[in-house]
Amino acid sequence: MSDPSPADRDLLALAEDAGVAAEWQDARGELKRTEPEVIRTVLTALGLPSNDAAAIRDSRERLRQAAELPPLCTAAANRPVLLGVPGTPEFTITQEDGQTVSGRAEREGALLRLAVQLPPGYHRLQLGDRDTTLAVAPDRCFSVADARRRGDRDARPRDNRPWGLSVQLYGLRREGDGGVGDFTALAQFARAAATKGADALAISPVHAQFSADPDRFSPYAPSSRLFLNVLHADPAAALGEVPFRAALTATGLGERYAALQSTELVDWPEVARTRLAIFRSLFDHFTHDADFERFRAEGGEALESHARFEALHAHLIARDPEHWEWRDWPAQFRDPAGPAVAEFARDHAREVGFHVFLQWLADRGLADAQRAATEAGARIGLIADLAVGTDRGGSHSWSRQRETLQGLTVGAPPDIFSPLGQSWGITAFSPLGLKGGGYGAFLEMLRASMRHAGGIRIDHAMGLQRLWVVPDGAEAKDGAYVQFPSDDMFRLVALESQRHEAVVVGEDLGTVPEGFRDRLDNISMLGMRVLWFEQDEDKNFTPPASWSANAAAMTTTHDLPTAAGWWCGNDIDWRAKLHLLGKGNDGSEQREEREHDRENLWRSLLSSGAADGPMPAPDDAATIADAAVAHVGLAACDLALLPMEDALGLVEQPNLPGTTDEHPNWRRRLPAVAAEVLDLPDCDRRLGRFAAGRHGENRT
Repeated sequence: MSDPSPADRDLLALAEDAGVAAEWQDARGELKRTEPEVIRTVLTALGLPSNDAAAIRDSRERLRQAAELPPLCTAAANRPVLLGVPGTPEFTITQEDGQTVSGRAEREGALLRLAVQLPPGYHRLQLGDRDTTLAVAPDRCFSVADARRRGDRDARPRDNRPWGLSVQLYGLRREGDGGVGDFTALAQFARAAATKGADALAISPVHAQFSADPDRFSPYAPSSRLFLNVLHADPAAALGEVPFRAALTATGLGERYAALQSTELVDWPEVARTRLAIFRSLFDHFTHDADFERFRAEGGEALESHARFEALHAHLIARDPEHWEWRDWPAQFRDPAGPAVAEFARDHAREVGFHVFLQWLADRGLADAQRAATEAGARIGLIADLAVGTDRGGSHSWSRQRETLQGLTVGAPPDIFSPLGQSWGITAFSPLGLKGGGYGAFLEMLRASMRHAGGIRIDHAMGLQRLWVVPDGAEAKDGAYVQFPSDDMFRLVALESQRHEAVVVGEDLGTVPEGFRDRLDNISMLGMRVLWFEQDEDKNFTPPASWSANAAAMTTTHDLPTAAGWWCGNDIDWRAKLHLLGKGNDGSEQREEREHDRENLWRSLLSSGAADGPMPAPDDAATIADAAVAHVGLAACDLALLPMEDALGLVEQPNLPGTTDEHPNWRRRLPAVAAEVLDLPDCDRRLGRFAAGRHGENRT
């Protein structure tokens, strides 16, 4: 490749300043280069014009000025404070507890050194005539070991390595659930799991969706990560059985509500319409109580903004479906803080209040589920799933426009599993917007996720360091990596984790940057070790005793085949049927490779003691599920999570990446009610084997 022209060199210098990668390594370790036009488009979307030399100079100057003293800086606890800002002025720090410390900063190379050692917390730093928030972070996140010690204070000590279950919340069943898993079913399931010895229960995302559009239900493309999916609220548990029955009668939906309960797949649109009608009837007879008023006051502007969005969204698309996305709304409504939105909220105060009411019901339900888990003995309880982004037309994007990427969607570059790359159709935070906003949007999101949980799973945790972004209208392969202020973000995660006493699991699957897993280890953020990926270069499966300690072990994830599904090649069949393997590929090559992989896996299962006897037939779901569960239970990881699909020996997976309506994503329901599903003989046996593995035992 020829040397870049002077114009391209200037462009590359701006890209480096802004964190847009000109080069990157793919999943095979091959060096790839980002085309200049892609770089230019991404920079423009980040608010950094680069069409000519003058624009590039102006953009670089803007970046320089923004870095002088951001609204929030981070530092490490109990170490001298090092800041990448200019000057050597006098400083005064006012700590959270009101104590103050003063001194004079010294220059240490490119850094400014403050010879003070501060405790963790959010302190106020006065630096010369400027001031900023100084977020001082502990060395690490709240860990599984911390959770064990905390639990042992309240219960009989247990010496086993903790384990838990993962479940798609919507798939839980209970009598009277109205066709979807809700927080009451979750509480019943959490109680049953904890009784069997589970310390954790990882759940699918419960982020807010679009009440005005029930056809949107992917948990990983929500409207907002600050609030909850109100369809998971239980109308009976929230306000009582008598008002609930009265609402069924008033709406005439009793038969429909009951019929939805027996469906094999969640009918999201019908569930939404039915449930929201019942909730509205309940709200019509609701007397605002003290708990509701307190919840609304504590929710503040963020809660009111979300409720206004829900009401406004419904109002506008009822008039014109083309107004679905807020960017297509009349101009006066695109500004959440503008007078038109305030006037609308006053004129539709009851409708706004209805959406606050829905959030209150959901919040109470999730809190009850976490309480049920811990009171039954779980030392961690719920592990909430934090999606990597939100729908670009949603409440979060509307209310936090400055902090959100505009003109770009998030995805993944081409890799072994997705040779065409992935564009997920969602947006995420802007690195420049986050820094400019003092990380306020990031912090409120972390706090919302940890509010009623003993842990969080950060979806696509590499997003703390970099994200693959795709310009609107471009193919997924024609994107670029954008770097994030990872030192700041990791520190803030650790600080909030300790404050909420919440363990953190980071999904580190896919194209992982070099050194990223070391960073997770350094701050006690658990990575993920999935059976299918624990292989060496010769595709031999790694013994579970060799899996890394600072991780959560699991047989599979929601995006990957179940043990039984992998064994019989169900995932290959689906991909071939839906033409996801590339043009002209019928899956023959993948099936041949899978046969070899099956032999390797069975040898590994025999070696670990998780299995014995001859290799089972491809359709022997029970045998392979038994062995895979026992094998992963033996993992040396600090935590092990068993997906319910494998606990039950199911063939179908919850989600097939690359599909929407072609595969029943996010709709499959479990075969028995939440309070009893773990007692099904096959499931109970597998739980026993999984738990035995955490004790270092084999039960073949």
